[in-house]
Order: sequence, then C-alpha cells, then structure tokens
Amino acid sequence: MIYLGSHVGMKAPNYFYGSILESISYGANACMIYTGAPSNTKRKPVERLKIDQAHALMKEQSWDRYRVIVHAPYLINLANTIKPEVAQFGQEFLASELKRVQAFGATTLVLHPGASLKADVNVAIQSIIDRLNAVLDADDSSICIALETMAGKGSELGSTFEQLAHIRSGIHKQERIKICLDTCHIHDAGYDLHAFDTVLAHFDAVLGLDQLACIHLNDSKNERGTHKDRHANIGEGYIGFDCLYAIAHHPKLQDVTKILETPYKDGKPPYKEEIAALRRAY
Repeated sequence: MIYLGSHVGMKAPNYFYGSILESISYGANACMIYTGAPSNTKRKPVERLKIDQAHALMKEQSWDRYRVIVHAPYLINLANTIKPEVAQFGQEFLASELKRVQAFGATTLVLHPGASLKADVNVAIQSIIDRLNAVLDADDSSICIALETMAGKGSELGSTFEQLAHIRSGIHKQERIKICLDTCHIHDAGYDLHAFDTVLAHFDAVLGLDQLACIHLNDSKNERGTHKDRHANIGEGYIGFDCLYAIAHHPKLQDVTKILETPYKDGKPPYKEEIAALRRAY
C-alpha cells in the first residue's frame, strides 16, 4: 500500500471534517491541510473546526491520524535578520501553530526553512536554529517540524540536503526535526530525479531516510536546476510520469506519506485522476 493524498481545503461550514470528506472523494488515504489561510495568520477557534467528526470519519475509513500533514503558513521566515521583528513574529506564530496541530491530532508540521534576504547565509541559518530551539524548548508535545526542501529561488534556504543537515545539527531536540522532500523543488534545485536511487542514497548519507517525514509529489514546469519553483501536473512537466510513479512506489518509501500539490486544471482539482493514475498497476 502507498499513502497518497493531496492538499485539500478547510472551509466553513464543515472545516476539518470537510477536508477529510474531500480527500476521500479523491480516493486518497492521506491529505495535507493548512490550519487557516496559508498567506495570513487569521485562524478560527479549534472548537469550531469539527475535529471530532473528522476523527470519527477517519476511523471509519481506517485512516491513521499521522497521515494528515499540516503545512505552516508561507509568511513565517525565521531566517529574517534584516527585520528581526518579522522573525520574532514568525517564531511566536509557529509556537501557536504547534498547539493547533496537536488539537488536530496530527504529528507533522511542514515548514519552509526561510530566506536570508540580504543577510549573510550563515547568520540567517543561525537565526533559524535559534528560533526553532526557542519554539521546541518551550513546547512539550511530540509534534515534528518537517523542514521542506526548497528550489533555491531568490535567497531561499534549504535547497541542498547539506544545508538542511546544518540546520538540524544545531537543534537541541533533534528528534523533532524531520524533512519534507518536494520533488519539484529538488529538481529545480538541481537534483536529477531520473537517477533517483542516487539522490535517495545522497539523502540517506546526509540526513538519513529515517528523518523523511513526507514527500510532496509534484512535476515541474522548469528544466532541472533553474531554481524557479513552478509546479506542474503529474506527467506534464520535466520530471515526467514514469519518474514520479517510480518515486511513489519506491520500496524504500512505502511507509512515507506522499502529497500532491499540483495546479488546478480548468479551475478544477486534478487530484482524483492523478491519484488514480499513480495507484494504477503499471
């Protein structure tokens, strides 16, 4: 069995219960949500989000709660030393997001590492380390923060496995820092997914396969190494269907949750068709 789903919405009136209903309609057995809009910090009280109903439905469908991945909002930038008040705000909001993830019963929060802007890269990385330590040292849950592999657009940090390992090495509670591998991002960062076993061996050597919390399974509109981060639908980009299918079914990744973040087509989500194609015997 592979654990495969997509990003799904969470909106009134059914909120989290609606997210699970939407996922089931796609033939998924996993999903990814934001606890609110990904571009702002406005959040509904957790008591209104129909979490108990969602859990009951998940139990009916034999879903494990840890197959629900939560993504932190994009505006958190713990690396911002140009405006440290922005990084401080991100630190405080990240701490509150962990509480919300715990209320959902999920175990993984995906986080973009941040961007250095015009600051020295090492200074920016140290800011990420310090602020992650401040959040995790004060938090008594077991929720893991999964740092996402990035494309390296602009001053984005986390586009190499080594840079993510550098961040993780400075964390006090290292058991709570995992990795989310995004196929579009690492392709755009320069990794050759058509030699995926080599990439996976490199990941294992630098970070450890046991640290891989989830995979964002996306095609790319860009040629390898362009550092642009533009997702394409499965089989419609430079990575291609065969390569992504092989990753989805890779024997070393059978227990890793895979999430589609592919673009809508003609204003409609493509996830039911893409999930069916990736599940099909091939």
